[in-house]
Amino acid sequence: MEPLHARYPFLEQSRAAVEAAAVDLGEVVATNEAVTTRALERVESAITDGTIGEPHRRTRVELLSYPVARVLVSLVDVHICTRRYAQAEAATAYERFTEEFATTTELKSTQSARLDRDELLAEFDLASAVREAGDGFRVEVGAYLDLAADQRGDAWRLVNRALADGWVRVTAEELNVLLKQAIRHRVTEGLPFDVPDAIAAELEEEVEYLQEILSDLDLTREIDTVVPDLFPPCMKALLDQVQKGEHLEHHSRFAIAAFLTGIGMTTDEIVDLFQVNPGFGEEATRYQVDHIRGETSPTEYSTPACSTMQSYGDCVNKDDLCETISHPMGYYEQKLDDAEEDELVDWREDGESEDEADA
Repeated sequence: MEPLHARYPFLEQSRAAVEAAAVDLGEVVATNEAVTTRALERVESAITDGTIGEPHRRTRVELLSYPVARVLVSLVDVHICTRRYAQAEAATAYERFTEEFATTTELKSTQSARLDRDELLAEFDLASAVREAGDGFRVEVGAYLDLAADQRGDAWRLVNRALADGWVRVTAEELNVLLKQAIRHRVTEGLPFDVPDAIAAELEEEVEYLQEILSDLDLTREIDTVVPDLFPPCMKALLDQVQKGEHLEHHSRFAIAAFLTGIGMTTDEIVDLFQVNPGFGEEATRYQVDHIRGETSPTEYSTPACSTMQSYGDCVNKDDLCETISHPMGYYEQKLDDAEEDELVDWREDGESEDEADA
């Protein structure tokens, strides 16, 4: 096992190194505390701050922590955990390979522990899909569409790119970003997977710890887009009741207000929504929303989990995605993550446009 394998554990050669060493994963989680601890750190750091933590000083521990981390992610089996873990692994690899790509030829004496662009392109079968072109590169349009689909912003849309004879021109930095997405796809591939009961039993404490972190985490700290069409069915139903002026029980008003607060709506915007509701009182509504937000209380309240919504009878119109999600925020985040760019029209911006048109 070489340092390169530990730095880039998603590589085929890294996986082959683990297989060649005849590593028994069950034995590792049962007897090697250092590997399990490092694996837990990879996943916890991914969830909380988008990194995989500091690498372990021992190459073997660092490399083996990667498959064990994938086991932990599979056992947790929550979309936001899987998503953030894959993003963190890809982000760390991106930092490493961009630094190595920039290394001058005078420092190539340590090439065995480094990765160059040609090797990374070959790893993802992109060698024939990428060509140098002046001070940049050209990427075959099919490969470009596959890897750029995850990118936000109009600059990545094919209609805004220089396209000639089936090839898209990109800068070196843009190619690095596309390679990062290839890595994220590789890490995500196969997650979650079925874990043998014996291994799952050894990792019960670690899984419970990660579940506690997820339950305490503000799952929407990165969400500031309001797209009602992508709301979970329960929140669509509650919002529909609000807009029709129907009476909502206290727990239902709390749930929809907490959800709207969590996805970035201001108190004024939420109060405006509730104006059509029977018994609406602006002062009381504003106080309740600010209380949920933590501005008039010591606690910032989060949206109730799916189990709580079910117990109060607010879980309605479940769809297939609901069967795999344990929190309305997780549902909404996955919907945002899977949506096409043109679907992500913020309700507030759309409303402003309509107002301007009416004017």
